[in-house]
Amino acid sequence: MVDVILGLQWGDEGKGKIVDFFAKDYDVVARFQGGPNAGHTLYLGDKKIVLHQIPSGIFHERITNIIGGGVVLDPVTFVKECESVSQLGVDVRKNLCISERTHLILPTHRALDKASEISKGNDKIGSTLKGISPAYMDKTGRNGLRVGDLLDKDFKSNYLNLKAKHQRLLDSFNFQEDISAWEKDFLEGIEFLKSIKIVNGEYFINEKISSGSRVLAEGAQGSMLDVDFGTFPFVTSSNTISAGVCTGLGISPQKIREVIGITKAYCTRVGSGPFPTELNNDDGEYLRKKGNEYGSTTGRPRRCGWIDLVALKYACMINGVTSLVMTKADILDDLEQLKVCTSYMIDGLESKKIPFQMSHSLIDPQYQHFKGWQMPTSSIKDFSMMPQEMKTYISFMDQYLGSSVKYISNGPGREQIVAI
Repeated sequence: MVDVILGLQWGDEGKGKIVDFFAKDYDVVARFQGGPNAGHTLYLGDKKIVLHQIPSGIFHERITNIIGGGVVLDPVTFVKECESVSQLGVDVRKNLCISERTHLILPTHRALDKASEISKGNDKIGSTLKGISPAYMDKTGRNGLRVGDLLDKDFKSNYLNLKAKHQRLLDSFNFQEDISAWEKDFLEGIEFLKSIKIVNGEYFINEKISSGSRVLAEGAQGSMLDVDFGTFPFVTSSNTISAGVCTGLGISPQKIREVIGITKAYCTRVGSGPFPTELNNDDGEYLRKKGNEYGSTTGRPRRCGWIDLVALKYACMINGVTSLVMTKADILDDLEQLKVCTSYMIDGLESKKIPFQMSHSLIDPQYQHFKGWQMPTSSIKDFSMMPQEMKTYISFMDQYLGSSVKYISNGPGREQIVAI
């Protein structure tokens, strides 16, 4: 069977650490969507590592890790990741494989991403400029190149044809930047990529399931960035919700058992787009500094705000969440008062539903107030020892969402996870 771990907010919920924590109970960890715009931060002892495309089970030697066909892969970033991982004693050639259906991010995809974002002026989406969107556009436009194509004798001519098409688009943007260095790195990257095990992903993973292997599917970004069900158009270019597991790995829906949703104890967002509970005040700055809320991929300061249960319940609904993990609970330790958004006031009407076009609605979040616990919790290992105020905070969430928080992450360390 397949269990799923994914984010329920706008990304950056701490999925990497949670996948790493649960990975010991699985035989396979699979990434099913997204690209190098993901940043899953892990702490191995005192060493910090950020994974962008490699699944977060890579540091468990007995686990097979697979990059699924729903991912778009940047060979340049991939090489750098593999070098970082190898410095920690992991040989990626042993326990990592890539689906031949995984689409490639070309240097011209990155250039198109940058040119398109610049052309938007003040209406920028907030792209990470990694070439994700143009790569997915080529996928849906049936023009993309895939990892399996690297083994085809016609790869070079197909690459040059797609590059020429992209250049015509870049000319229309009047994009003049020299990307020859990007191309050099790309061509070196695809040679390295050939040394990694390339598999027929859907047969590979279904054979694993049939043989009794336990599979953990790992998502990137967050549910509110889903291209169909997120805060469009300020979204990513793939399906970040649990349905994306089926299309990203090639498995049937009945193979999915548990859906574990990750939420912070508050909310953050990187880039543009609606964020009803955003705090542009001292509380927001406190959350940013105490939580070290800076993008693990981009380094950009994250926008911070109170937890939004309207959006969270929506995410639980569309994902079929069976249990929750709440991360960064310790960041709230010093606050005297906490707020929880329980509804939206839109045009004078109260609603507990996400509106069709969130960015076109003037949303006034309605809050319930809670007393803060004002004591350090990062060293607590038993939930019974947690302050009553935290238990009250979590109990209210459980009741509102109809899904229970089963684990609390109270620090960045591997061991800082408390079962409820």
